[in-house]
Amino acid sequence: MDIIAATKRFVKESLAQADASHDWFHIERVLRLAEKIADKTSCDKTVVRLAALLHDIADAKFHNGDEEIGPATAVAFLKEQNVSADLIDQVEFIIRHISFRNRMSIPKELPIEFQIVQDADRLDALGAIGIARTFHFGGMKNNLIFHPDILPAHKQSRAQYTKSNGTSINHFHEKLLLLKDLMNTDAAKKVAAERHRFMEEFLERFHAEWHGAV
Repeated sequence: MDIIAATKRFVKESLAQADASHDWFHIERVLRLAEKIADKTSCDKTVVRLAALLHDIADAKFHNGDEEIGPATAVAFLKEQNVSADLIDQVEFIIRHISFRNRMSIPKELPIEFQIVQDADRLDALGAIGIARTFHFGGMKNNLIFHPDILPAHKQSRAQYTKSNGTSINHFHEKLLLLKDLMNTDAAKKVAAERHRFMEEFLERFHAEWHGAV
């Protein structure tokens, strides 16, 4: 079994009971997006594929905020597969820094492989899929869908964002609508623009219906 096939099997088994907003199907979508973006640039596609597959292997939000368990799990698995130390280092770097909450603390010069996987992950938070994932995750946390008196918390610190339990609609303003302008690659920027417009249309319709539009 080659390393990509082995990793797919490992991730699929590991995430068999994962929350549906961060399950194997999320990983599979991110992998497909990353591969499409990678096809349009010069990069190490093995790094891209492995990082896409392992980027949410143990998301901190589902492990009491432990940000070491994800990278550690991925590194341990790759070492068992006799992957080179250099390849492991590249994949670990992506997993460790890819999250939206870490955007203010990452280096300014980022490898193209990182940019591709981060773009793919962020694209899966946009559009119809992004809307579905937002309300699923909000429901899992028992967050309100919307409350007119609870305003979005703009310019949150890393700690504030991590601890936030705001409404699902506010999550669009606190994160999702910001992603379009944070894309790294030209290919992702085009897709993000379209998915961003779809979310804007959804929010416009949501608020109209909330206020009794017929």
